Amino acid sequence: MVADIEIAQSTRMRPITDVAQGLGLGREDLILKGDYIAKVRLAAVDRVRTSRQGKLVLVTGTTPTRYGEGKTLTTVGLGQALTKLGTKAIVAVREPSLGPVFGTKGGATGGGQSQVLPMEEINLHFTGDIHAVGAANNLIAAIMDAHIFHGNELDIDPTRVLFPRCLDMNDRQLRNIVTGLGGPKHGVPREDSFIITAASEVMAILCLTEGIQDLKERLERIVVAWDRREHPVHVGDLTVQGAAAILLKDALMPNLVQTLEGTPAFVHGGPFANIAHGHSSVLADRLTLGLGDVVVTEAGFGSDLGGEKFVDLVCRQSGLRPDAAVLVASVRALKHHGGVKKKDLATENPKALAGGFANLDAHIKILQTLGITPVVAVNRFATDTDREVDGIVDHCQDAGVRAAAHTCHRDGGAGGEALARLVLDAAGASPHSVRFVYKDDDPLEEKVAKVATSIYGAAGVKFDAAALDDLERLHGAGLDGLPICIAKTQLSLTDDERTLGAPKGWTLQVRGIRPSAGAGFLVVLAGDIMRMPGLGEEPAALGMDIDESGHIKGLF
Repeated sequence: MVADIEIAQSTRMRPITDVAQGLGLGREDLILKGDYIAKVRLAAVDRVRTSRQGKLVLVTGTTPTRYGEGKTLTTVGLGQALTKLGTKAIVAVREPSLGPVFGTKGGATGGGQSQVLPMEEINLHFTGDIHAVGAANNLIAAIMDAHIFHGNELDIDPTRVLFPRCLDMNDRQLRNIVTGLGGPKHGVPREDSFIITAASEVMAILCLTEGIQDLKERLERIVVAWDRREHPVHVGDLTVQGAAAILLKDALMPNLVQTLEGTPAFVHGGPFANIAHGHSSVLADRLTLGLGDVVVTEAGFGSDLGGEKFVDLVCRQSGLRPDAAVLVASVRALKHHGGVKKKDLATENPKALAGGFANLDAHIKILQTLGITPVVAVNRFATDTDREVDGIVDHCQDAGVRAAAHTCHRDGGAGGEALARLVLDAAGASPHSVRFVYKDDDPLEEKVAKVATSIYGAAGVKFDAAALDDLERLHGAGLDGLPICIAKTQLSLTDDERTLGAPKGWTLQVRGIRPSAGAGFLVVLAGDIMRMPGLGEEPAALGMDIDESGHIKGLF
């Protein structure tokens, strides 16, 4: 089988100015980053805000496995298929984090004949947006520590600093560290931590903001620590929001690229959906909805994570409303949830497949609970049999849910035309509304309980002592009324990654609550979720290389 990178490297791309022209964007709207990448100025976003708005299609998935199910592939392939049907379609996805790229998950540009290009640049440093987020984040952290060192006028409690440094790499060694060692000249010793940049509040702010002024106001609201009277200390108290905004000014502009078949694609922002809100950027969505007929945007991981957070966080803040949702499923993922081991996933097993339908049905129900019309997309792999693929489609149709298989990996847009027709049908019939899982004025405990029971299928919630302490402190600061972003494993509907299917009767364990006041939500830590991943025994980086001519090998 031809590697994704070889397909990408052999593809002749259109000049990005031609792609932009097809959208109605002129040269004056662009900041070129070479021949095939451009940033779009915010003035263009403002210009199209009042334009006729296209349909918004949200792509999410069933509970993912470690083997990859092809959600980004489906997003890109669907965009290409819609283009083939004569629809002015635009794809909107997140920027890949270097952590997964060099770890085990891989990149985030799709695969086979359904990729966004230039694949190598996008999967590596791209336009530097993620680095800008890290720089802004770490500037805030450095200013805070300098303030503590130089007299600590704000009376920050060094034992209750909330704002971590970040790094765009999987590095478990940095999860818990001690800084300021070496004597009085080198800082105030304290416990500290790093999180991956995709999990940072600054990344969430970048993806939720509406522009420069809103960006500065959001940065100002970030809670960096508690003082010794247990009052919150904000970035605004440190007066560093302006400097941080300067570092982010270019990163705010959406990035225009193209798919392998020339369909316009915006790749912007990169929050993870298991530890953040998991959607690209509101600015990219506003731009694309004003330029295209159908925008295919992706939410991270399963509908229990990216799907729920898109509704309860993105839609709540922005007013965006999806017209339909595509739920990506695969034969091997459902067989995995039916109990099949990795070595046997390629063997036909109708019984195990049927056992995995509980997980599929749970995700269908989640989207219906959120008020979104689902269309199930079966991403077909070479080892799938007709009986297995037809079994999934028939199961969905028997439940009254639209479903189609696609071969977008092998055939590009042509392999997704049946799916595209179903999506257009669903988007056209949608009432264009969503249902929030909880109300704004629900107590925090009730918000968590509603998500746990109605989305995850839990029987209840248990708050650890540390979480209750966090809740009390947030209540005293008047921050407990914010929406919630539950951080949990993506590998299960539960908070235990080993639990497959769609179990009932379990209890969600909450071990901490962190304010993300600038982003506009509270991060609820469930189970043993970590906000800084680690590398496995054989990370993908070990198989990568570059030759003397600069030709990259082994990048998927």
